[in-house]
Amino acid sequence: MTTSQEVPAAAKDSRGRVAELHAIREEVRRGPSEKATAAQKAKGKLTARERIDLLLDEDTFHEVEPLRRHRATGFGLEAKRPYTDGVITGWGTVHGRTVFVYAHDFRIFGGALGEAHATKIHKIMDMAISAGAPLVSLNDGAGARIQEGVSALAGYGGIFQRNTRASGVIPQISVMLGPCAGGAAYSPALTDFVFMVRETSQMFITGPDVVQAVTGEQISQNGLGGADVHSTVSGVSHFAYDDEQTCLEEVRFLLSLLPQNNRENPPSVESHDAADRRGDALLDLVPADGNRSYDMHKVIEEIVDEGEYLEIHERWATNIICALSRLDGQVVGIVANQPASLAGVLDIEASEKAARFVQMCDAFNIPIITLLDVPGFLPGVAQEHGGIIRHGAKLLYAYCNATVPRISLILRKAYGGAYIVMDSQSIGADLTYAWPTNEIAVMGAEGAANVIFRRQIAEADDSDAMRARMVKEYKAELMHPYYAAERGLVDDVIDPAETRQVLIDSLAMLRTKHADLPSRKHGNPPQ
Repeated sequence: MTTSQEVPAAAKDSRGRVAELHAIREEVRRGPSEKATAAQKAKGKLTARERIDLLLDEDTFHEVEPLRRHRATGFGLEAKRPYTDGVITGWGTVHGRTVFVYAHDFRIFGGALGEAHATKIHKIMDMAISAGAPLVSLNDGAGARIQEGVSALAGYGGIFQRNTRASGVIPQISVMLGPCAGGAAYSPALTDFVFMVRETSQMFITGPDVVQAVTGEQISQNGLGGADVHSTVSGVSHFAYDDEQTCLEEVRFLLSLLPQNNRENPPSVESHDAADRRGDALLDLVPADGNRSYDMHKVIEEIVDEGEYLEIHERWATNIICALSRLDGQVVGIVANQPASLAGVLDIEASEKAARFVQMCDAFNIPIITLLDVPGFLPGVAQEHGGIIRHGAKLLYAYCNATVPRISLILRKAYGGAYIVMDSQSIGADLTYAWPTNEIAVMGAEGAANVIFRRQIAEADDSDAMRARMVKEYKAELMHPYYAAERGLVDDVIDPAETRQVLIDSLAMLRTKHADLPSRKHGNPPQ
C-alpha cells in the first residue's frame, strides 16, 4: 500500500489510468497487509469488509470515499497514509431496502478515529438522514487517534451531534465487534439498539488499568464492560451473541421489522398464520389463581404470527418483556409483565427498559400492545432511594406521549399505580380488553381487607376467619371480572382463545389513527 504523501505518476493514456485505478482499488480492498489481517483473525474477528458482506445483501455495497487519506503530520503520521483512513463507509440493501453503514477497520491505526476518519463518518450519517434510511455502525476501534489530538475529539463531537439529530428520524443500530472505550462509547449509547459479541467486544468509559490506578479494583476487560455485563447488569446492550455471523444475521432480522424512517410504516408481509386462529392453549397457560406463576413468553408465542418474535433486552430487567413481532403480517411492539420473574412487578430497571421501548415504537410508527399481569411496584428502601418515583414516571410519560395505536389487555392482576402506568384506558390506551381472570383493584384483596376491615378483624373472636370472610367480601364487591367493564374502564371482556383475532381486528381499525400533540419544542420527560 502507498504510505507516503507522493501521488503515483499518472499513466500516459486512458487505458493505463484505468488499469492504475483498478490496481489502487484492489489495494484498498485487500487492506493494509496480510500480517494485519492475520492478527485480526487471530483474535477471532472478521475484517471490516467481511462484516459488511454479512450485513448487506450480496453485491449491493457502494463504497463512499475509499481513497480518502489523512493529512496529519507529526509522530510519523506523514509516512503512514493508508487509504480509507481506517473506516469503510457506504450504502447497500438489507432485504432489498437501502441501509447506510460504516465499519471501523481495526487493521489500520487500530480503527482509531482521526480527522479524515471522522469526516467520512459525518458524511455517511448526513447521507442516511437525507435519504431517510437506517444507519448501522460496525464498531471496532481504539477510540480517538492520540497523534491528532483535539481534532480527533472534535470528530466525535460531530458524530454525537448527528446521532442526536437522527434520533427518532431514522433507525440507528450500533454493532460492537471490538473494544470501544472513552468518549467513543457515547455514540452507541445515543443510538436505538446496541448489539455485542461475547469475548471480543467491550464498552467502558475508563479501562481496567485506569480503574485499578484510581480505585484499586482489579478487573478484566470483559468483566468491566463485556457483552454479558452490558446485556444483564448495566442494560447498555440490547443483544449479545456468541459470534459475529449470528450477531449480524440478527441485525438483518431487526431491520426487517423497522421502517426506513419516521415518515413510513414498518414493512408488512403476507402472513401464513390465520388471523382467526383460536388460542385455546391460553386457557391452560395462565392460571386463574393470581398467586401462581407462568411464563409470559408462551402467551406471546400463542398470540403472534407463527410464534415468532424478537425480544429486546432479553436478559436485563427480566420482570418485563419488550418484543417486536407481527400480527397478521403487521409489525407490533409488545410490552408484557413477566410473572415468572419477580412476580412481574415494576421496578426501576423494568420501568426504564419499557419506557425506552415505548418511545422507540412511537417514534417509528409501531403499534403497541400491552399485556398486563402486574401486582404493583416493587417495594423497598433501595427502590425508593434509587428513585423509583422518577423512573416509574418515565414509563408513564412514554405511554402518555405515544400517539401510535395502543391496545392493552389485562390477563390477571392489575393493581394500584402499576395498573395505571401500564397503558390503562385513563392514560390514553385506544382500546382496553380483559380476560375473565382479570383482577383490577387498588391492591390485592388480602391487603385491602387488612386496611378496610382492620377494626372488625382485630375485635373478632376468630380473627383469621373474619379476615377470610372480609377478603371474600371485598373480592365479590370490587374485584370481580366485570367490575371495570361495568364502569367503562375496560372496553370488553373477551374469551382468551379469541385474543389473536380481537387484537388483529382492533389494529386494522386503528391503522388510520391520527393524533395531534400540543405545539411545543419538546417535552421535559422525567430523568
